[in-house]
Amino acid sequence: MKSFFKISLSLLLLQAGFKSADAQVLNADKLKTHVGYFNSVDSEYAVNLIANKDAADWMQQNVPLFECPDQVIEQTYYYRWWTLRKHLKQTPDGYVFTEFITPVNHAGKYNTVSSALGHHINEARWLRDPQYLNQYINFWVFVDAKTPKPHLRAFSSWLQDAVYQQYLVKRDKAFVQLLLPALDADYRAWEGEKMLPSKMFWQYDVRDAMEESISGGRRVKNVRPTINSYMYGNAKALVALAKLAGVDSLQKIYGAKAAQLRAQTQSTLWDDTASFFKVQFENGKLCDAREVLGYIPWYFNLPEDKSKYARQWDQLLDTAGFDAPWGITTAERRHPGFRTHGTGHGCEWDGAVWPFATSQTLKGLSNLLTSYKHKGKMTPAVFYDELRTYAWSHQKNGKPYLGEYQDEKTGYWLKGDNPRSSYYNHSTFCDLVISDLVGLKPRPDNVLELHPLVPEGKWDWFALDNVNYNGRTIGILWDKDGSKYGKGKGLRLYVDGKEVYQGKKLKPVKVKLKA
Repeated sequence: MKSFFKISLSLLLLQAGFKSADAQVLNADKLKTHVGYFNSVDSEYAVNLIANKDAADWMQQNVPLFECPDQVIEQTYYYRWWTLRKHLKQTPDGYVFTEFITPVNHAGKYNTVSSALGHHINEARWLRDPQYLNQYINFWVFVDAKTPKPHLRAFSSWLQDAVYQQYLVKRDKAFVQLLLPALDADYRAWEGEKMLPSKMFWQYDVRDAMEESISGGRRVKNVRPTINSYMYGNAKALVALAKLAGVDSLQKIYGAKAAQLRAQTQSTLWDDTASFFKVQFENGKLCDAREVLGYIPWYFNLPEDKSKYARQWDQLLDTAGFDAPWGITTAERRHPGFRTHGTGHGCEWDGAVWPFATSQTLKGLSNLLTSYKHKGKMTPAVFYDELRTYAWSHQKNGKPYLGEYQDEKTGYWLKGDNPRSSYYNHSTFCDLVISDLVGLKPRPDNVLELHPLVPEGKWDWFALDNVNYNGRTIGILWDKDGSKYGKGKGLRLYVDGKEVYQGKKLKPVKVKLKA
């Protein structure tokens, strides 16, 4: 099953060593090798803006270069950029990214779907050219609202949070200031549509993009950790965006909303007996199932730093919990409702492995490991192993593949050969490598922060290079004994071609940069 990661020598692209003017260590040879392989096994039955023949050139201009000793992670990193590129479309209303490679009935204009909008933004914020993502955000904020059937709020969203995360990478203050009134209005619209008298939010599971779940229903107005965590993250982001715009009134309003949501999510949705955040039914009772959506609060650093909350993460290591051969299940495996809603006929979130949820859970785990003192049994080794399993799952019949959702025991993609499932743009991966595994942490100040989650002693070398961050080009290099890159032993950080840090250990680093 792991054969797709072994690239045939006949596919190697023996091209002269192109080296970006901005890259410090890496050239584009590996990128071209990977793309050559992906192209060779692809039918390319759907073509949008960038065809396969142009994929390497486009990626070379836009994506950070990366290499590491783990070929599963490295190749999946380039595969995910290669698939993201397939979803980029140029329209009369600017660039957009699609979720499905083929048209679907529930999509809006240009086959756009908002369910994974936050994922799209967090992944694409690392593209060097900002116009693709700026125009895509502009479409959702300003164009979609004018269509006959607007789709932005068709699904729960962490749009405001993602826009702020994009700002932390690109620092385009004028762009986010332009967006602020519309983002404020969008939050208030959610309050009008989905907020209960308790000030918490309800949602149908299908509108969380998590239909056929154990805890939900397509017509059931449950209080879910999903939308309440998203709205908490959105409120915090609006505080930060309002601060950038100098709007004191909005800072106070959304600061209060965030504090209220944090307190009520912990008091209302936490099951102390099960040690887990759960869905609350309309009758006020909590669901008896642990579901992976209970990890979403950590995506936004919502839970307080207490050991009782950290214990929830122990379920990630339990084979009766969420630990399965092909990844993190969407419901605990011990529950009698696990995998009872069908076998690929719909979109079941009752236990199957979904990349959407896996990437959310891994981001939450990264936040726990980097921002919390209480971590339960979680370590960088757990993060690494889960990320590697996630990378390894990107295959079908021994070839690279990304689909909707997977059987947790066999790895079979449950949409089978349905063309809509291919290249499914519904999650993140590259962002997890850049900002979590390697650990480049975007910040609002002039500090370059690195908090790597590569376990101690796991890799003797790796490099992330040509990263466009805050208008600068960042290079990160780890070479334990100095034999790989010839620049000396240890960790090195580069900014615009200049070394700004060197140290002997792979550890968290903060470097104050010149303005």
